[in-house]
Amino acid sequence: MIEVDVVNGVGYVRLAHGKVNALDLELCQAIEETMRRLDIEDVRAVVLTGAGRAFSAGVDLHRIVAGGTGYVAEYLPALVGAFRAVFDLGKPVVAAVNGHAIAGGCVLAAACDHRIMATGNGTIGVPELYVGVPFPAAALEIMRFALGPAGARRAILNGTNHPPAEALSHGLVDELAAPADLLDRARSVADRLSTAIPADTFRHTKKQWHAEVTGRIDALADASETTTLDLWKTRATDGRIQSFMDRTVRARQDP
Repeated sequence: MIEVDVVNGVGYVRLAHGKVNALDLELCQAIEETMRRLDIEDVRAVVLTGAGRAFSAGVDLHRIVAGGTGYVAEYLPALVGAFRAVFDLGKPVVAAVNGHAIAGGCVLAAACDHRIMATGNGTIGVPELYVGVPFPAAALEIMRFALGPAGARRAILNGTNHPPAEALSHGLVDELAAPADLLDRARSVADRLSTAIPADTFRHTKKQWHAEVTGRIDALADASETTTLDLWKTRATDGRIQSFMDRTVRARQDP
């Protein structure tokens, strides 16, 4: 489900769950556990990537529909926990976006300190509103932190999945690399951030950067997450998510 290798002090975390690393309950729980553990273990930086053709295709919508309201009630906190575990990690975290990073996959990448996307056929974006579900507070604020208010507004309301060159121009990623060079480039950035900057200085600075964001996440969570959960439960059962999946399948089949 998750493969972790530590090489020369850098922890390489590879999502390896199904064909497209869809975020189901078990993967979200594993992401949180892994990232929390690496934050206290003897690694100086983390590279987050995916196995196969996807970084992560986002929330496993099939599980949402099949599991209904009971599954959603357990799932949504786990999804938020995964986002927060990546965002809160006090060491340099570099996303090596090897393929599609859609919806929750895009948020996972945005939670990292530096994002490198492979050139090729992968796309990245946040189409959540067009699925019919609202962003949890953590996802909304992470996107705003990564893109700025205007960039996040455009990305969220447009709901477009962008190919690599567009993703770079929109600020969804920081740089591009050839697929064969992706992990080497991610390692280089991780090395620079974790050796040129003292670890305690990096952790303190990251905490300062994130303080306002985490404060807003906590405030929004208290004020609005009940409504967020209720809307996810409604979409799981009213046919909207199933309709979105059906349209997506038809679009792939059309010539």
